[in-house]
Amino acid sequence: MTDVKITDIPAYMADLGQRARAASRALARASTGQKNAALLAIAERLDQERAAFAVANRNDLEAGAAKGLDAALLDRLELTPGRIDAMIEGVRQVAALPDPIGAITDLNYRPSGIQVGRMRVPLGVVGIIYESRPNVTADAAALCLKSGNATVLRGGSEAFASNQAIARCIQQGLASSCLPEEGVQVVATTDRAAVGAMIAMPESIDVIIPRGGKGLIERISREARVPVIKHLDGICHVYIDEHADPDKAFRIAMNAKTQRYGTCNTMETLLVDASVAANILPGLAAAYREKGVELRGCPRTREILPEALPATETDWDTEYLAPVLAIRIVDGLDAAMDHIARHGSAHTDAIVTEDYSRARRFLREVDSSSVMVNASTRFADGFEYGLGAEIGISTDKFHARGPVGLEGLTSVKFVVLGDGEVRG
Repeated sequence: MTDVKITDIPAYMADLGQRARAASRALARASTGQKNAALLAIAERLDQERAAFAVANRNDLEAGAAKGLDAALLDRLELTPGRIDAMIEGVRQVAALPDPIGAITDLNYRPSGIQVGRMRVPLGVVGIIYESRPNVTADAAALCLKSGNATVLRGGSEAFASNQAIARCIQQGLASSCLPEEGVQVVATTDRAAVGAMIAMPESIDVIIPRGGKGLIERISREARVPVIKHLDGICHVYIDEHADPDKAFRIAMNAKTQRYGTCNTMETLLVDASVAANILPGLAAAYREKGVELRGCPRTREILPEALPATETDWDTEYLAPVLAIRIVDGLDAAMDHIARHGSAHTDAIVTEDYSRARRFLREVDSSSVMVNASTRFADGFEYGLGAEIGISTDKFHARGPVGLEGLTSVKFVVLGDGEVRG
């Protein structure tokens, strides 16, 4: 599908929002069976349309390369067979998850005789603005559908053909289950004015979730008239403690950096306790060199690794999304946590240690949305957390934090059950 040339963007977006609002009411009352049937139908259509995805994605990649997109962006844009498999499996996993909608919790009798509880309900219409990764189209649609929400999706222009190909499968799956196709709508223009209109529609959209570069998220946070669930940076740390198992430390530090470079849960700074740095760093550095990772180190690091480039203060605050790693030697757990507090982005931080007390302190005191012990930061992902998929990661402290799955796309309302009671 080619980009639609729309002359009146505000009118187009207003109509799209009204359709989403109407569809949200139908989705809110849809049964679990109906939603699951639609999800399985979507997964089946996605599986059947692999060839179409390949063609659409190839067109996007060729156009992106011609425009000079960097390697990290092209990597996020590519739909490999493995990523298509994961996208389809994610939709099926969401279908298998318990339906949160309508669940009543904390139901208790009050002295007046009434029962008071909380019922989980959809947010309504979720707007998602994202760059590059076309699998977000399927992930977002699946989670919003299962949680009873309609969604308006605005993908990046670089993934336009891929997103539209995926959207067609989603809408076919909805129609096959007698749910409104307008429950999932992908904005059919790459005109940036559509984003400005979308974030200023509180009458039609209940929450905006931006996924992309820092510039996009800063703009959305600054200009939106709709509540925003977001994270700005993924400056993730791994701290190798003096009581770390060297083999575990090696595996985790390598995986956290090199398993994939262009993701928000990739390690950007490695912190190493001074007492073990001379034993740990040379082997890691050799392995990083084999992977083509550029190392930037503090002065103490460069005494052990003279080939490392000097790290500046800017390096500690940089999300590289590339084969570049900053390394700092620190004097103990408190120094490591102080560094994370100053330079971290509250996304994901990990400690490698065999000391239970230190692990507990790290978990308790590091104020990030995901905190890990003896595990790679790359696990900070909705799919890996058993959420089926994620719609984004939030580093905010209100409503949702960490990978946002089904529960993060719901709210609660108080419900009261009575038998004729009146207030005296």
